[in-house]
Amino acid sequence: MKPSAMLLTGLILTMRSAAQDLNQHVDVFMGSESGGNDFPGVARPFGMVKIGPDLYQSGSDAYSGYLPTGEFSGFSLMHEQGTGGAPKYGTVSQLPLVGNNISDPLSQITVARNGTDEGSVGYYKATTGQSVEVELSASSRAGIYRYNFPGDSAGNNILVDVSHVLPSFRGMGLGGHFDTKAVSSKAFTAVDSMKSVENPEGEVSSTSGSTRVGGLFTFEESEIISRVGISWISTEQACDNVDREIPKGTDFTSVVDDTVSEWNEKVFSKIKTTSTNSDSLNLLYSSLYHMHLIPTNQTDENPGWKSREPYYQDIFTFWDLFRCATALMQVLQPTAYEEQIRSLIDIWRHDGYLPDARSSNYNGRTQGGSNADNILADAYVKGVRGSVNWADGYKAMVKDAETTPANYPIDAMAPDSSTHQGRGALPDWLNLGYITPRFTRAVTRAVEYACNDFGLYQVAVGLGEESDARRYLNRSRNWRNHWNPDQSSLGFKGFVVPREQDGTFLSIDPKQGGYWGDAFYEDGSWAYSWNDVHDMKHLVELMGGEEMFVQRLDVMFDQGIFDSSNEPMFNLPYLYNYVDRQDLSVSRARQVAKGDYHTGKSGLPGNSDAGAMQTWLLWNMIGLYPITGQTTFLIHSPWFESMTIDLGAGKTLEILSTGGDGNGDNDYYVQSLKVNGKKWEKNWLTWDDIFAQGGRLEFELGPTAVNWTSGVLPPSPASE
Repeated sequence: MKPSAMLLTGLILTMRSAAQDLNQHVDVFMGSESGGNDFPGVARPFGMVKIGPDLYQSGSDAYSGYLPTGEFSGFSLMHEQGTGGAPKYGTVSQLPLVGNNISDPLSQITVARNGTDEGSVGYYKATTGQSVEVELSASSRAGIYRYNFPGDSAGNNILVDVSHVLPSFRGMGLGGHFDTKAVSSKAFTAVDSMKSVENPEGEVSSTSGSTRVGGLFTFEESEIISRVGISWISTEQACDNVDREIPKGTDFTSVVDDTVSEWNEKVFSKIKTTSTNSDSLNLLYSSLYHMHLIPTNQTDENPGWKSREPYYQDIFTFWDLFRCATALMQVLQPTAYEEQIRSLIDIWRHDGYLPDARSSNYNGRTQGGSNADNILADAYVKGVRGSVNWADGYKAMVKDAETTPANYPIDAMAPDSSTHQGRGALPDWLNLGYITPRFTRAVTRAVEYACNDFGLYQVAVGLGEESDARRYLNRSRNWRNHWNPDQSSLGFKGFVVPREQDGTFLSIDPKQGGYWGDAFYEDGSWAYSWNDVHDMKHLVELMGGEEMFVQRLDVMFDQGIFDSSNEPMFNLPYLYNYVDRQDLSVSRARQVAKGDYHTGKSGLPGNSDAGAMQTWLLWNMIGLYPITGQTTFLIHSPWFESMTIDLGAGKTLEILSTGGDGNGDNDYYVQSLKVNGKKWEKNWLTWDDIFAQGGRLEFELGPTAVNWTSGVLPPSPASE
């Protein structure tokens, strides 16, 4: 080989190696403990297969299948990411067992854990108490298992338990087979009971006594490869999926490598920085990883109807995601995001309503408003077009705004009206302009219905529906009808409260939250009083002016009312921008990010909520915060001296800063800013400024707050 050719080859290898290094910053276990519920197993971006362990420990819900302690009940192909409502899926399960006399294999056997599980992008490894090593990897719609039994084991068995599930499973087809030939196999049906092979006489748990189905396979070899495809359509399609994505004879390590490559190409390369701060890089790329696990791309795998439209599900939930997660998805994955918008509209076409949550091809549960309306409005005003049928999209939004959904199935936790889809409390909203306590979560719903109606206003304006636009803009102000100027708390007056049909305000403790059957959902009035950001100028007036607005926000943080783990408070650190105190937004948001988010298994302040927590942190790193349903982005302060975001179609957003925390100091206050080379004096900018065609932000940061803004405040469209 000529020297020049050798140099070129070396350069290519070096560049390829550098590209692959990004996955090394990912901790798949980040946020998997202490209530974060992150999924640490293996998946591709938006992949149907999420292969990982199912751990059993009495009294502990394994929402993603994973627990740091407990025994293995199986290793299954379908899990969810970061959900808190209930464990989901846990199928189809395999469990390696050692022994020649396994007489009751479908008794929901569990096996002890040996050591600590290992995981990285594309790879998971665990060892059972019987010294069986289990390695896992995945493609989008198929998974691969590699088992290594101890050489002196008596009976190498794998139990395939088709009926093994985590709670709330609804079923699907599967197909797959072992590459190693089994010397025997048996099919079983049985009635549920769970016993441990470590303690066969002791009952570990019990279910409802449903019939179970599965098979026990016995092998002579110590290394066994199993490939399994899944499908929501048919066994044949499941087998086609595995044969296409992981053909027979595929080397296990090649599946791992392909998974890593796909994550690098489709996700990690979207954001690049010159930072060498290992903790910051770990937070950055681990957050990118976990925000891309769901929704699930189930295109051509929809059992409900045939369509040429894309199909995405596993949405947990738009109540969690609409504030900042979906906005970041549009920035980083514009093609997939357009597909997700099209999928939402197609769900309305066939199921009658947009989903606020969706899993197992089923809408539900709706916690507050019909927040898919916010998602569609945000996409519309930020220019998502392509193949989206916006006439249909608007019809879907109008259905939410005008048609009360049937109260079926009845939700035992909130039997007053539908939590399945739509706006269950719509009768009061339409007739009174507020929501009475005859409906659960009345104040939360009212605050969110106002945001939803503002979303309809935005799309109506764009489509030229002038009378609709006026009506929905007026309705978007109806949150004001819950404002009791005399309600007091901690020295402040004026809060959103429940209201009776005769107009009487109910006295409450604004610090008190609630749940499904209460007036507020999760957070209380201290949080929800800030949530209608489309009407922020009027809110400032209701709160007594700019000085009182700042004091009230300060109390939220200084007296421990602010809760970074709960989505209705996501906006709060940034609201100082609305009264020209960008410096306070910077300091509050940075304190939350640095104080409540950490590397490691307990790194999240609360439940990931399908990546909602991670996207809040990513926006903090970027130095912007999106206002959903508007083109506005509030400016705060970036983490890195250099960050480049790939916007697709050859466009980039470059974010540069002098100072910053790259060298460990606290020089994060903005001293000056240039946008696309020009001096910028507003504490906000728009989608068109830097995202539509790409752009460049140049921050000068320093240790003290300065007044660099001109006083032109972020828009409050409903306040005009």
